[in-house]
Amino acid sequence: MKVQKAIPAIIGVAIISFFTCMILFRTFPKAPSLLKEPKTEMDNHYKDNIHYTAIGDSLTEGIGDDTGRGGFVSSVANGLQDELALTSVEIDNYGVSGNRSDQILKRITEQEDLQKNITSSDIITLTVGGNDVMKVIKGNIFGLTIQSFERPQKKYAKNLKTILETIRELNSEAPIYVLSFYNPFYFNFPEITDMQTIVSNWNQASEDIVEQEEKAHFIDINELITNGSHEEPTVGTSESQEETPNSENLNRIKNDLLSDADNFHPNNLGYQLISKKVRAEIVRTKEEWLLEEAN
Repeated sequence: MKVQKAIPAIIGVAIISFFTCMILFRTFPKAPSLLKEPKTEMDNHYKDNIHYTAIGDSLTEGIGDDTGRGGFVSSVANGLQDELALTSVEIDNYGVSGNRSDQILKRITEQEDLQKNITSSDIITLTVGGNDVMKVIKGNIFGLTIQSFERPQKKYAKNLKTILETIRELNSEAPIYVLSFYNPFYFNFPEITDMQTIVSNWNQASEDIVEQEEKAHFIDINELITNGSHEEPTVGTSESQEETPNSENLNRIKNDLLSDADNFHPNNLGYQLISKKVRAEIVRTKEEWLLEEAN
């Protein structure tokens, strides 16, 4: 009988406890699970698909790359996709062999498809200047001096500044990566020290202009390619040649990063090294281009 009398009291206590727990549960937020793995930064903030537009001269076109894969541009895109676990990297390559700075500027201001791709790009690379230098060399081949390059360099600097400003008008967000150029004549004519000075001065002018622009980065490949993969120029002779000063082809100096076809443009290895350096800079600055826009 005592048990039967106690049952209503027990039920009443249970009901009160149940409703008390429900009130507390709704009042205080649920503690997060300590075992649940948080989303990665990539999942939360980074893009999956990237648009890359490459603009420039023969380096952008990939002349000298006998694999036909597009020189450093395609290699950079593939490397970014693998390293950053991207779903895809869309490439638009506007490299035209022989283009000087004024010709590149003309294409940017007149070609609508190029303008549209610049506008929608996440990253942009630019190779420019080498053909401006070559024009001066060809025009003063018998009387070339450092002074021969002073006026053309100022004109080039003006063109480069306008190129960067025009790109920025089309796209205010995408970082622009401007590559230097190199001295392809160093191994064949190392005694022409003025050429080294000219290339260095020209590249310095480029770097000064690039540094004035927001989200613009200068990538110096001069020493990387000019010096080859050897510390010193290598002297090559065939086994059939006699090692005498009068032997034909004796002391032929070769830069092993330049194409055998012209000893001017990078070969496959040269482009791989350029790609590695360009990709490293793009990855280093990924916060400028990889983050998703806030909704």
